[in-house]
Amino acid sequence: MIKRVLCFTNPAYLSLHLKQLVVEQPQADKTEMIKHTIPVEDIGVVILENPQITITQALMAALLDNNCAIITCDFHHLPAGLLLPLDNHNLQSERFREQINASEPLRKQMWQQTIVSKITSQAYVLKQQNIEYRNMLMWSKSVRSGDTDNLEGRAAAYYWRNVFGDADFVRGQFGDMPNGLLNYGYSIVRAMMARALAAAGLLPTLGIHHHSRYDAYCLADDIMEPYRAYVDLQVLDMWNRYGDVAELSPVLKKELLSLSTADVLIEGHRSPMMIAMQTTANSVQRCFSAESRKIIYPDWQI
Repeated sequence: MIKRVLCFTNPAYLSLHLKQLVVEQPQADKTEMIKHTIPVEDIGVVILENPQITITQALMAALLDNNCAIITCDFHHLPAGLLLPLDNHNLQSERFREQINASEPLRKQMWQQTIVSKITSQAYVLKQQNIEYRNMLMWSKSVRSGDTDNLEGRAAAYYWRNVFGDADFVRGQFGDMPNGLLNYGYSIVRAMMARALAAAGLLPTLGIHHHSRYDAYCLADDIMEPYRAYVDLQVLDMWNRYGDVAELSPVLKKELLSLSTADVLIEGHRSPMMIAMQTTANSVQRCFSAESRKIIYPDWQI
């Protein structure tokens, strides 16, 4: 079942009634409230963007019980926090133990697969833009265990110099557009991946490559890498249609929220991104439990 991604950009009171998310918002003239409901079981991600949103504890508990990710935003309307369920898998303690005890060679092999898929995905994006990409494929085939040659960095440098047709473009958390569009899209993908990993009984904090005392979702940051290409493709399309946008408007955010239903080719079948991510997360779990040594990532037909 495809779960919905909800973004609340205006003041609202969010509560729970009969397993329904109840949304109460003032009309434009503020004389009375508009009320509507959404089944909690249909929701995968909730984004709370407006500082004048009130959400009840009962609703948060119901959302988390339904394996829903809750994203809170700062006063600049950018994602600032992520809330995930702690216990949503009946074998969670066993899965945690397998993940924690994973050997270094296994982690390096999993990271190798991740970088091969990431560089291939970037080559696919460049090909779609009619930009030279064959060097990227060569690098993807040369990635060694643990990416000891840092081909990820070499590929990224070439990719960002060319993908937007601006050799001076600098990719970063801050800076000029389209960085804002990319960051917003990546935050949505990150939340969906963290949700999928939690549903697979894994600890999103413990990564295979990323390790930071300040990052609570290292594994999500690792495994989402090949999925960044879908954000890049969406942003490139928006950039071409809207031109040199100055700010992250509600219209642009709404388009980026559609990433959850983006068409992903995985295991020979097309699935919405949220479902494809669950396939990937389950394969990561099987790697940790020694049932498999392959992470299932999207297929890039290139």
